[in-house]
Amino acid sequence: MPLVAGVDSSTQSCKIVVRDADTGRLVRSGSAKHPDGTEVDPRHWWDAFTQAAEAAGGLDDVAAIAVGGQQHGLVALDADGNVIRPALLWNDTRSAGSAEDLIRELGDGDREAGAQRWADAVGSVLVASLTVTKLRWVRDHEPENAARIAAVALPHDWLSWRIAGYGPADDASAPLGPQLDKLFTDRSDASGTGYYDADASASEADGAVAEGAGAYRRDLLRLALGRDDVVLPRVLTPTEAGGVAHASVAGADVEGGALIGPGAGDNAGASLGLGMRPGDIAISIGTSGVVSAVAPTRTADGSGAINGFADATGNSLMLAVTLNAARVLDAARTVLDVEFDELARLALAAPPGADGLVLVPYLEGERTPNRPDATGTLHGIRLKTSTREHLARAYVEGMLCGLADGLDALRALDVPIERVMLIGGAAQSPAVQRIAPQVFGVSIAVPEPGEYVADGAARQAAWVLASARAGEPVEAPEWSTSVATTLVADPQPVIRKQYAAVRDLV
Repeated sequence: MPLVAGVDSSTQSCKIVVRDADTGRLVRSGSAKHPDGTEVDPRHWWDAFTQAAEAAGGLDDVAAIAVGGQQHGLVALDADGNVIRPALLWNDTRSAGSAEDLIRELGDGDREAGAQRWADAVGSVLVASLTVTKLRWVRDHEPENAARIAAVALPHDWLSWRIAGYGPADDASAPLGPQLDKLFTDRSDASGTGYYDADASASEADGAVAEGAGAYRRDLLRLALGRDDVVLPRVLTPTEAGGVAHASVAGADVEGGALIGPGAGDNAGASLGLGMRPGDIAISIGTSGVVSAVAPTRTADGSGAINGFADATGNSLMLAVTLNAARVLDAARTVLDVEFDELARLALAAPPGADGLVLVPYLEGERTPNRPDATGTLHGIRLKTSTREHLARAYVEGMLCGLADGLDALRALDVPIERVMLIGGAAQSPAVQRIAPQVFGVSIAVPEPGEYVADGAARQAAWVLASARAGEPVEAPEWSTSVATTLVADPQPVIRKQYAAVRDLV
């Protein structure tokens, strides 16, 4: 029975699942926490990975491993493989001004033209999350650090590189040393950098370099950093191994060592773990809120509402992402001094629309819509709505309305919507499950709770293993995903109508 490991190196923690490569059956798992913050020294990810591997019973018996990781984060390396500064994470908004500068520069001073040119070039209009904006920020605010950059990696690229035994020259846990040309990634994560065109046609723009059925746009990298003489990770195809895990990490008892899959961005990993196909929509409520859709080709939405990324299979993955998701519920619990079950009970005790009390939940700024400096606002406060029940309901509805706007944006681009799934930790809340069909107005499938990013990485590892053994690319293994319940559509238009009336006042 071959075993494979899937890693989810997220904002909050590192989770590892070990599964049967043929059936997907869970054999064991482990996890470890990451530190809080919007910038983090990547060595914490390595420490958490080794702790999670130990908690999972070790990885010596796995035949392949792959890493799913938080997207967009900037890991800048010098020529000796050292991390130059703490990694700027996807939720760090300090580069919002840099994003605006880059948009206007590509549009020759015209923001609207620049936004569409970025969307055409890489599938996304720039916001502070994307890596390319963080490079511009480092160039403008930390020129000495910018001058030292020899390679740029994303979190999952860096962790995969370390698993293969590479790293800083003076680090005992990196016996193969700082071989920057051994960095690798996949189309899904590369497509979130802002300097990679995942369109299979591959751009012919000045400086474009074909990689993994797409192209690095070194002209856009140069626009951000002021130069393009840096190493970028090699972009692998979905079934291609990037290397072999070092014996000190995994594969000591497996002939030839454990293969390392290309990995994926977290949203693409979750999509693969769920077995999503064109027509499927996943609404994920975690640290961020994500509405994702799989389709054959990517969008080029100049409004910026939808990002046209790649998935982990060769399709495209359209995303609408909000910064404010499960932590909106955390904030509600803090305000009301209650646990999750009591928050749900309170929210369900108030009527749909909370009698006009509306929360616009931009508690940490917002990414979609692009309002990095916005704050949350509460509208419709009256004596009647000044109750714990109304407040709880307003927090839940506000969070879900932000995600419903993302679903509307996909519809506006004619993205096919055949099945909607609700995942993420907050998806298990009774209030979320009751109110979501009222806000979205459609029936929703809720899969069994799982570590879908780690599961997707494990499925990719099994796919790479099967292809290696066959000597050619094969189809991804069919692992089943069970639906725990189906939430019947119960549209309550008053909720969205009230929200729309105040959303743009922020």
